[in-house]
Amino acid sequence: MSAFVSGKDRQQQIAQLVERQQRISVADLCKLFSISEATARRDLEALAQQGKVDRVHGGAISISNAPPELPILDREKEENEAKRQIGQAASGLIQEGETIFLGSGTTVLELARILKTRKGLTIITNSLPVLNQLSGTENTIVCLGGVLRLTELSFIGHITEQSLAEVRADKVFIGTRGISLEHGLTNDYLPETLTDRAILRAGIEIIILADHVKFGRVATAMLAPVESVNTIITDKLTSKDFIRDLENLGLRVMVG
Repeated sequence: MSAFVSGKDRQQQIAQLVERQQRISVADLCKLFSISEATARRDLEALAQQGKVDRVHGGAISISNAPPELPILDREKEENEAKRQIGQAASGLIQEGETIFLGSGTTVLELARILKTRKGLTIITNSLPVLNQLSGTENTIVCLGGVLRLTELSFIGHITEQSLAEVRADKVFIGTRGISLEHGLTNDYLPETLTDRAILRAGIEIIILADHVKFGRVATAMLAPVESVNTIITDKLTSKDFIRDLENLGLRVMVG
């Protein structure tokens, strides 16, 4: 590529490269455009601010818009081995006697299945599938009411949020549709966002369960910055650069 291009044209070409290749490094940009590392970083920062790429350690990755979310019953077989590994890792963080919150979604549901053999917990949930999994176990189960979202089989809305204001959990386990360093945690169902924010406020420690396909994705509704999370548990296919950047922000990242 020609080194004699304007900054704006160069940034447009970089955005196209990232879209095609899914990722690019600062070193690659220096070679391709005969520019300094400082200039390459400035270009990537500018593109990140424009929402065209997501910055990671040593370069950038493409931002993919999260596709419409399928109903929970249709998603159960997606990345099921990764979800089992994440659920197993998450279960190791839970101690007898703790109060935990389990949100909706298929990855958190895997954790609920593992907890069926545990006892001595207080488990708060707004998820009907989680409630079904854990009913009859030797734990105290607290189900939050509200408006039933049929596709997710979760309770959301004003009544749910009022209930959340009355409880506190040692640990909150929740999923998300997308995780972006620039755009934070995002979901694709706007009416659920306020409920999810209330869930985050109810926890002392916030733990996100997310398989590798969630990283670098951006959905419609902004939930919270990534810095609002304490721990993210993911699987072995998640980008090591992305993990390193999350750790640089002070998050604990566990790989199941």
